[in-house]
Amino acid sequence: MDLALVREYFDTDMRREAPKDRPGVELERAGGVVRQTGDADDWNGILWSGLTEENADAVIAEQIRHYGARGLSFEWKLYSHDEPHDLGERLRAAGLVPEEPEALMVAEVAELPAGPALPDGIRLLPVTDAAGIDLLVRAHESAFGEDGKRLGARLLAQLEEAPDRLGAVVAMAGDEPVSGARVEFPPGARFAGLWGGGTSAEWRGKGIYRALVAHRARLAAERGYPYLQVDAMDTSRPILERLGFARLSTTTPYNYQP
Repeated sequence: MDLALVREYFDTDMRREAPKDRPGVELERAGGVVRQTGDADDWNGILWSGLTEENADAVIAEQIRHYGARGLSFEWKLYSHDEPHDLGERLRAAGLVPEEPEALMVAEVAELPAGPALPDGIRLLPVTDAAGIDLLVRAHESAFGEDGKRLGARLLAQLEEAPDRLGAVVAMAGDEPVSGARVEFPPGARFAGLWGGGTSAEWRGKGIYRALVAHRARLAAERGYPYLQVDAMDTSRPILERLGFARLSTTTPYNYQP
């Protein structure tokens, strides 16, 4: 895989020319950035920036004004190959707070191995309605220890407005959701995006995460997507590398609260 070429594909498809998360949000290119603006439950933030040392501070200030006027928090997705080289320092100086960096991992769908069988006692339940979203949120909260209310609202809106763009699944142990994952299918892009996949502590290390990657890779293959992309934490990055994913860049979310 030519990583430089694939990085250019990614910057084009998923950032500069990214489609909307859902029909109800606004996506625009304004003043050197591509930004998405929606309601409080939507993902609001900067997908791409093409800045220089001369204009970076002014553009950052404009985004703060844009979202602040709407009373919205927002996220600036900074990639390690973005310019200028000190953009992260400039974002911090403007009041944005960085989270832990994640590895941008990509793989060619056709090259991924078949996944392992699910462990005994685990079944996969496709998410097709509000009840399924509730199970997915419960799995997310159990795995990551954070409130999943906003995630649930956003996914329910996606499911209602553009169901063909979302493939979600919950791993169930009896009636208990122990892992949840989704794959997003941006129209016109070469990349299907993998999200979630966190597993409850007592079920980790049993192959559920790998099985969920394989399940979503099959869905992407059926729709003709050549690549998968994942923003991977340190816990999942080694697993993805063993499956054949390569590191394309590093992404750090910078968050601003008005």
